[in-house]
Amino acid sequence: MDLRLNQILNNRNLTLASSSPRRAELLRRENIEFKVIPPEDVSERDVSSDPVEHVLELSRRKAKCVSEKVKDGFILGADTIVVLDGEILGKPADEKDARRILKKLSGKTHEVYTGLTLMNKSNGKILSDYDCTEVKFKDLDDKKIFDYIQTGEPMDKAGAYGIQDQGNFLVDHIKGNLDNVIGLPMDKFRETLKKMNQDT
Repeated sequence: MDLRLNQILNNRNLTLASSSPRRAELLRRENIEFKVIPPEDVSERDVSSDPVEHVLELSRRKAKCVSEKVKDGFILGADTIVVLDGEILGKPADEKDARRILKKLSGKTHEVYTGLTLMNKSNGKILSDYDCTEVKFKDLDDKKIFDYIQTGEPMDKAGAYGIQDQGNFLVDHIKGNLDNVIGLPMDKFRETLKKMNQDT
């Protein structure tokens, strides 16, 4: 039987280096205790356009940024992007940009990448990993896109949608891990945490 995350953490502190309520909810689902410290002023300059390198580098930057404010335990950083035909689609700048992104995604298959980085504050060890999920959108007419944007939900999300909330109706099907699309692949987090324990 697989160990619970609580057992793997073994009473060590966990800090989530993210302001995402969706990532926090995924951790709460596992009934583990953690604190949240959002990273501040994490530069996205000079980040690779390769999706895997992009999310790994930004997740590392977020974890390192927050580690300066943490005394002990583990720090978890994460970064999620939506990629369509090789183009990284970030968070929309405004409603017009959200409409542009959603029209691009309509009827097509895109990939969602999430990189995660776990840092052990006590010895400075860092491990990173990522996951990728394919998401196929339904064909969306202008009214559906307009109505969804009016909910306000797309504005703080990569790719201008949230699969776990009202944006679920946009999706035809996925191939891969749903947690990854929400913002934190829990299986990868578990594996990384286990590896961190083995290496310490």
